[in-house]
Amino acid sequence: MPNRRRAGRLLVPSQRPPADKMLLERSTIEELAHHADPWRVLRILSEFVEGFDALNEVGPAVTVFGSARATPDDPYYAAGRTLGGALARRGFAVITGGGPGIMEAVNRGCQEAGGLSVGCNIELPDEQELNAYVDLGVEFRYFFVRKNMFVKYARGFVIFPGGLGTLDELFESLTLAQTGKIEHFPVVLFGTEYWTGLLDWMRKVVLGRNAISPQDMDLMTLTDDPEEAAEMATRPLPIGTDEPREDPGEPEVKASR
Repeated sequence: MPNRRRAGRLLVPSQRPPADKMLLERSTIEELAHHADPWRVLRILSEFVEGFDALNEVGPAVTVFGSARATPDDPYYAAGRTLGGALARRGFAVITGGGPGIMEAVNRGCQEAGGLSVGCNIELPDEQELNAYVDLGVEFRYFFVRKNMFVKYARGFVIFPGGLGTLDELFESLTLAQTGKIEHFPVVLFGTEYWTGLLDWMRKVVLGRNAISPQDMDLMTLTDDPEEAAEMATRPLPIGTDEPREDPGEPEVKASR
């Protein structure tokens, strides 16, 4: 089916607008049909279930982000491939967006080293296919569902140079760590030359205006060494901590007297 793409268990015609766009930009017809959004909730719920079911048995993993535009002759591509292998040798799976560029490099290195290579692809206007080095591929319609999987099933992030999507993931992970939504979640920036300008601006402007606390800058570490990045991202949990994040589950209901 060349004109269709995979999204969970459903087949979506490629000419249809992405689901995220349909959710956020209501048409005149949708404004008149107020029942559309409540029914869409069921589709969103099913996508969460699909993701949980697919990734639940992955085991310890590290999520890696980076530019989809990096080519195989890019030094960062080579570094991503080395990182994927280093994580696999430490017994960690890798989770990426499943696309080309840095994502492909990390999946490739992990697969070549015998690790589990996971790709979480997203429905886009210009179709992005899973790269050839993904062992376990999951496709999503909604960015916010996909983002949940990146965090829920990882012990840490390694973030390579990238564009707006990469920056989005960086600052979302920092926000989750800053607000205590995730604990002991290393955020490793790879590429000193690329990230130094941003970090300098954050210290001078953002911290300088008291928009963040000094300790917020400690949520990130910086390296140019793939082996060091793998070590940082897979550091053991603190003593007495069995899981990377606490799952409070359902609130306890006290029996009435």
